[in-house]
Amino acid sequence: MLANLIAYLDSVKSRDPAPRSRAEILLYPGVWSLAFHRLAHRLYRARLYFLARAVNHLSRFLTGNDIHPGAKIGKRFFIDHGFTVIGETAEIGDDVTLYQNVTLGGTDPANGIAGKRHPTLENGVIVGSGAQVLGPVRVGARARVGANAVVTKDVAEAATMVGIPARAMLVDVTAYQRDFLPYGTPCSDCFDPEKQKLELLQCEVEQLQKRLAELLAQKQAPELPGDDVALFKERGRA
Repeated sequence: MLANLIAYLDSVKSRDPAPRSRAEILLYPGVWSLAFHRLAHRLYRARLYFLARAVNHLSRFLTGNDIHPGAKIGKRFFIDHGFTVIGETAEIGDDVTLYQNVTLGGTDPANGIAGKRHPTLENGVIVGSGAQVLGPVRVGARARVGANAVVTKDVAEAATMVGIPARAMLVDVTAYQRDFLPYGTPCSDCFDPEKQKLELLQCEVEQLQKRLAELLAQKQAPELPGDDVALFKERGRA
């Protein structure tokens, strides 16, 4: 058990360079949230729902994070800072990182029957601060959800999602190959599909303006009579 705790604290240290020691990490609200949730989840599985909720509310009061006792959370899960909400049917894989103010929220079932309402995050997912992942969507392994993005559809494996609604973007290969990307948001120049469309439209407008200027120039040029044109051409050949 001690070895597992040390391995967990080391995994947090690899994602957050701020702490100077493992003991300092033990003060993190995200670490305590996970510890409380492990207890609450066991009570929930034992159908001791009231006690599970009591532990959940105590955890929220002490840490600022609200994790429903029914949520399934894998190994080495880390909430950096806090004020995160995780719903009842959420499923989280191993080595997942959430930053502050993230919501893994549910949608109201159309048929009125409670079921899978919350997201599934596969291994290695990073969700940036303020992001909202809503509904029974699946976020693929090693995907990154940028800060303040709103995800309402499935996310492909290793994709980087930004915007409202979230859409996939191209990232520099050096950022893609990194094992960990803070806040799930590349800070270098990136290739935004919407920006590319605007640039293409701008190029087309510039070409049209150039063509229009040529046509206007031709129309404003003085017209010569037929005989003068022939004479002008013969002089040019000479």
